[in-house]
Amino acid sequence: MLKVNTSYKQTLSRAFCLGACVVFIGASSNAWALFSDDDARKAILDLRKSMATTQLELQSQIDQLKSENAVLRGKIENLEKQGEDISTSQKTYYQDLDNRLGNFEPRTMTIEGVSGVVQPSEKKSYDEALKAFQAGNLKKADDLFSAFAARYPKSPYYPLALFWGGNSKYANRDYKGAIAQLQSLITRFPNHPRVPAAMLTLANCQLESDNKAAAKKILNDLMAKYPDTEAAQQAQTLLPATK
Repeated sequence: MLKVNTSYKQTLSRAFCLGACVVFIGASSNAWALFSDDDARKAILDLRKSMATTQLELQSQIDQLKSENAVLRGKIENLEKQGEDISTSQKTYYQDLDNRLGNFEPRTMTIEGVSGVVQPSEKKSYDEALKAFQAGNLKKADDLFSAFAARYPKSPYYPLALFWGGNSKYANRDYKGAIAQLQSLITRFPNHPRVPAAMLTLANCQLESDNKAAAKKILNDLMAKYPDTEAAQQAQTLLPATK
């Protein structure tokens, strides 16, 4: 009986020791696990904090670069504008210089298909005569165009001076003078673009002079040679007056 009790006690003692070891090992394991989680959590927090700081620094650098880029863009646009202003200023300057020189130097010009050298005074005289015609001052226009034609017979404006001068004379009822001047234009410059209109005025001069036969011939010639012109269309409506 004594032996059994002793053996039982030994067994209980061993069981207690084994259980204590298990509890100790389990507690130690939980402690280690707890330590690892805290350390990892701290590392993650530190990493997040470092990333946030880095992101703020990068954003600050990006904002600074954007600001500097905006300043540079403004400077570039300003320089481009200055370049455009300089280019425009130079262009205006040279155009003005060219116009001023043109007021003192002769120029080779082509006026409605007729080429020639035009003197500054020549252009001024023609413009003055044309201005008088456009203003309805037909007597003055007639005098100025006649003077121009006499003074500048080789001018590229000469055919136009004959044309407008002839129309001025027609308006002033100087039919004989108008016929002579318009006929001179048609004969000397048969390919001039003003010839169809000159023929129409010439036909009107003949009608006003009661020379219907001559007017009819001119109108028929006009319609035959220049059928697609406005002058030919007007000649068609004027033709019945020659009967």
